[in-house]
Amino acid sequence: MSPSRRRALPSGRVPALGALLLGLSLAAGAADPRYPITAAQRHTAQEVAQAGVPLSELAPNAPDTHTVQRGDTLWDISKLFLKSPWRWPELWGMNLQQIRNPHLIYPGQVLVLERANGRATLRLAQQGQGAPNNTVKLEPRVRSELLPNGAVASIPLNLIGPFLNEAVVFSADELAKAPRVVATQEGHVMAQVGENAYVRGDLGGARDFRLFREATPLLDPVTRETLGYEARFVGTAELVRTGSEPADDKGVAVPDTVVITSSRLESLVGDRLAPVPPRELTAYAPHAPDAPLEGQIVSTYGDGRLAGQNQVVAINRGARDGIERGYVLALWHAGETKVDGTDGKRTLMRLPDERDGTLFVFRVFDRVSYALIVAVKEPVKAGDKFTQP
Repeated sequence: MSPSRRRALPSGRVPALGALLLGLSLAAGAADPRYPITAAQRHTAQEVAQAGVPLSELAPNAPDTHTVQRGDTLWDISKLFLKSPWRWPELWGMNLQQIRNPHLIYPGQVLVLERANGRATLRLAQQGQGAPNNTVKLEPRVRSELLPNGAVASIPLNLIGPFLNEAVVFSADELAKAPRVVATQEGHVMAQVGENAYVRGDLGGARDFRLFREATPLLDPVTRETLGYEARFVGTAELVRTGSEPADDKGVAVPDTVVITSSRLESLVGDRLAPVPPRELTAYAPHAPDAPLEGQIVSTYGDGRLAGQNQVVAINRGARDGIERGYVLALWHAGETKVDGTDGKRTLMRLPDERDGTLFVFRVFDRVSYALIVAVKEPVKAGDKFTQP
């Protein structure tokens, strides 16, 4: 999440992002350099620490304690305690002396919910205290939700992990100028895993690459403006031999050689290469926008026209519009057009839009972002609306 987008709100309004970041390291006495803390944000966190959240915001069956399990996510834990999981930083922000970093919650830690004077706060059980008798444990999960440092992830990494490399939005010029596959091994039509492919273009000193094909424009559902180009992910490749370009038009080019290391599709001549970026398995936390926000679904990722829970969609808002990784957004189902058969005139009616689900933004580009459908009732399609929750 971009530090430049963080800001404190006036007293009385508790921004989830501000409260979250400020619970990070105040107790430790020093700010994490990845999450700088301003004086205004520190003040906001202190306000949250004194207030807590209203009991009315707690989930109906919120437990008194919960022992963090391997397989938990911050979203899971939030739903356990709160009606609105994206408000969880307000719950964490209250105990700055114990919860040093809500991004770094580990299996085995015991979370204790305390209720007093109409408000709720959350604390960690004292070291050595052990789990209380009424500890609540979530059901075991097959998937692993730990970051490399052992901390609990925000949402299931198995759902978004592949898209951190695969879901990419290019500009038209960027993809047109990218290195390209010019031939495959021994004249094969396609290159499979373990086979060589031959590439021309500026590799920029990189050695590991993603392969893409068939860039298609992402069009704004309202304005029909091109927001970027989504290319189909083919696989990955590694540079194994450097070629050379001719000194003049009469020379002979020797292409670079790459070996296909993984494959979603078999590589073809014309596929484009882009360097593999650093893996972004950071614990960017769920939080609601701190200002009104709305937009539309641009497309569903993949070949389908409809998307359901745990699938990915592109939305027509990006960094230019203030979108941040970790934003939680509300999905809306457009009201149907019906005929009133009771008034004798058969008047046309448009039913109100209905809240339909929740999105979690995990990749942000300039004018478009990718979001995971965390929950939904009806299938999601291009043109569906989203707002702040």
